[in-house]
Amino acid sequence: MSFRNYKVPYAGEERYTKKVAYFSMEFAVHQPLKIYSGGLGFLSGSHLRSAYELRQNMIGIGILWKYGYYDQGRNQDQTLQVSWMEKNYSFLEDTGIKFQINIHEHPVWVKAYYLNPETFKSAPLFLLSTDLPENDYVSQTITHRLYDANVATKVAQFILLGVAGAKLMDEIGFNPELYHLNEAHGLSAAFYLYKKYGNNIQEVRKRLVFTTHTPEEAGNEKHDIYLCHKMSYFCGLSVDEVRKLTGIHDDQFNHSLVALRFAKLANAVSQLHGHVSRAMWNKYEGVCEIIAITNSQNWRYWADKQLYKAMDEGNDGLWDDRKKYLKRRAFEIVADQTGKVFDPNVFTIVWSRRFAGYKRAELVTRDMDRFNKLLANTKYPVQFIWAGKPYPMDYPAINDFNHLVHLSKGYKNVAVLVGYELTLSKRMKQASDLWLNNPRVPREASGTSGMTACMNGSVNFSTNDGWIPEFVNHGNNGFVVPKADYANMHVQEQDEYDLNQIYEILEKQILPLYYDNFDTWRQISYNGMRDVRFQFDSNRMAHEYYEQLYK
Repeated sequence: MSFRNYKVPYAGEERYTKKVAYFSMEFAVHQPLKIYSGGLGFLSGSHLRSAYELRQNMIGIGILWKYGYYDQGRNQDQTLQVSWMEKNYSFLEDTGIKFQINIHEHPVWVKAYYLNPETFKSAPLFLLSTDLPENDYVSQTITHRLYDANVATKVAQFILLGVAGAKLMDEIGFNPELYHLNEAHGLSAAFYLYKKYGNNIQEVRKRLVFTTHTPEEAGNEKHDIYLCHKMSYFCGLSVDEVRKLTGIHDDQFNHSLVALRFAKLANAVSQLHGHVSRAMWNKYEGVCEIIAITNSQNWRYWADKQLYKAMDEGNDGLWDDRKKYLKRRAFEIVADQTGKVFDPNVFTIVWSRRFAGYKRAELVTRDMDRFNKLLANTKYPVQFIWAGKPYPMDYPAINDFNHLVHLSKGYKNVAVLVGYELTLSKRMKQASDLWLNNPRVPREASGTSGMTACMNGSVNFSTNDGWIPEFVNHGNNGFVVPKADYANMHVQEQDEYDLNQIYEILEKQILPLYYDNFDTWRQISYNGMRDVRFQFDSNRMAHEYYEQLYK
């Protein structure tokens, strides 16, 4: 096919005719395409799937990471091993499009690949690569590793996504009416557009919308403004011109802040995150309005349809059988990796997502007396599984992971798994009776893993953060730690309070319910499955983007 004068290759739905280009550093569209690390990718992958289902006039722009994020294996002693393996994809099409952009005042060749919508049932996705023989080795490495630890490489990746992504739109003649930045990684697109439209910032503002995912200032990317300039991030503008244009007066170029100043409208990713973001950014001048569109996940991709069928038919026996089968199948992975045989009749708690300090993976192990009592309880037996990928240079998070690995060796009913990608994620949701989520409030912008857990018959138990306040009705469709006055607590107090509440609710409410009153437990699971079905399906989210952000 020809990629000149490109059009989305299916008839669009009338409501969604506006042309949108969606920029993201990572897309978790399907397991075989390993160009994602965590929640941001899971979100953008679901977004593309829903855009396809709803026939929206939208295309994705991302980067073809030669080594992906990294491959999570084990050392001899079972601890985390990070390795980078080359990935090859026969299902990507070579568009034949090659062009140059400036990175570090030096021309770099960029090639575009294409994921056809029919391959994985997603909106069209263009992926950029600099791993070409025409480039010198340093330029080739720009697209080697997602979120490279080297600062200059990372800035080069941002330039590639933004500048090359925007230039690709011109190359293929797509002419988007809106450029949607999923996080600020692709912000350099705004400088490309600024030059394209004759240095008119209003023309840029008309076309730019922005999704912010980070609920605290420290988490937002900042880089030395002189480094960015030297790397050609600003498309030829001088530092003084950049300062005038962006309102950045110190030497730290804050990508998110500038995105909020350049966009006509931005969105946070849950209602709570909306409040947090407005409070955080409103002290700065010139930022756009921030609305809230709550993240969601694609029901068609994630949900176990047989569980839903059994629930809809009111066939409790069939539902129980199916859930046991899903647990048994997932436990084969546990046995294969750890040599431990788990029992599908035993209550299974899973903590499974990216390892990061504020997510507190090991929180329940901080009181070893209670932890041991929980795991040794014969009246209400429990199995525990952890899984998730820490960032490969986040040593405290890797330390937490390894600590849990060593701890697990002392128990038959505790397992820590490696290889956390889409497929293992789905299996862990199917394995779990209880999906444990305990981030420090209000650090989790959205946290969508609990949605897909519900879609597989698991019950959420969470601190009251991210999407949870919009969803959980305690004891009805899930369980939630009652909110305390966190703002006036120091970190240790907050952790201690949450830890105590988790054990109280687990020991006094959740376990007795599961073992002594399973009919009620199953009903809670049904309620969760029903409540996520439409409210937290990404079709609702993709529709709201058109109705609220793109209008």
